[in-house]
Amino acid sequence: MLDTASDFRGTSSYPSGRVSGVKADLTPDRAALRSWLPGFLALGVIWGSSFLFIKVGVTELHPVHLTLYRVATGAATLLVVLAVLRDRLPREPRIWAHLLVVAAFGVSLPFTLFGFGEQRVESMLAGIWNATTPLIVLPLAVLVFRTERLTVRRAVGLGLGFTGVLVVLGVWEGVGGSHFTGQLMCLGAAACYGVAIPYQKKFIAGSTHSGLSLSAAQLLMAAAQLAVVAPLVAGAPPVPTGLSPRVVASVLALGALGTGVAFVINLRNIRVAGASTASTVTYLIPVFAVLVGAVVLDERMNWHQPVGALIVLLGVAVAQGVLGRRRPRAVLGAPAVPAAEPAVPG
Repeated sequence: MLDTASDFRGTSSYPSGRVSGVKADLTPDRAALRSWLPGFLALGVIWGSSFLFIKVGVTELHPVHLTLYRVATGAATLLVVLAVLRDRLPREPRIWAHLLVVAAFGVSLPFTLFGFGEQRVESMLAGIWNATTPLIVLPLAVLVFRTERLTVRRAVGLGLGFTGVLVVLGVWEGVGGSHFTGQLMCLGAAACYGVAIPYQKKFIAGSTHSGLSLSAAQLLMAAAQLAVVAPLVAGAPPVPTGLSPRVVASVLALGALGTGVAFVINLRNIRVAGASTASTVTYLIPVFAVLVGAVVLDERMNWHQPVGALIVLLGVAVAQGVLGRRRPRAVLGAPAVPAAEPAVPG
């Protein structure tokens, strides 16, 4: 774990494991495998399991209420960490104005859409759709926010990735029905991240605030949004004491573990292994989502869904330059920004 608040300085990340532009003072050229691999695998398990917890949560909670409870729990967790490390929330109105947008597209909307989606599809399939986020981030970053350039390699990766999306959907079997709608909702959640990540990179990543501070503020803003919207959309939230123990445990796991503890682990991985290495956890999330869904919930998929997922991950790897990439030597004082950011699980 990180020892002081200074370890968080200069890092602007996405809450919930997230993932946004990262700026560190020094990215180690090499790190002993044992120093970061346990945390790396832990993140894959935590974020991959998030889709299982969502599936359990929506059995008793409206998706908006589930998002409200998990975001409030995550915000409380990060506020405790802030207090322990003697860090503080941002004070500039400009930062809070930008966080209003990032909270909506990076937390409130995607978390809720994944909840609605998992009322209709398997948790493992939601985990696969989460992996499409980098494919959506890139064109928006190039065309809308202009924070990236489109190269031949990235164009090829995008083509492969979206071919994989069509395979996952099984478009040759026809479209329609509740299951297809659920998949579109999960894709919509990934699209929300596609807006939030480049927006945050453009308007917030250069802030002098720590990633922990920005993430706690973002979750507070999202909790405020949901507290207003939830009663209008789904009525008053149920009393937690009226929920079953497994649903309460799922909410706590989503908020405290998946958003709070996992975020701290992710920042440590960035500090020890470098931003590029830490960002490759993107490839583990759907793997663990599928494994957990199959083992715990006994879910099954059609053959084309895992095949499509592999094509999607191949496209992401090509677009990010992971295949055949040579690790650049670290330069003291140079910012380290991952080729693309791993998405926060729904």
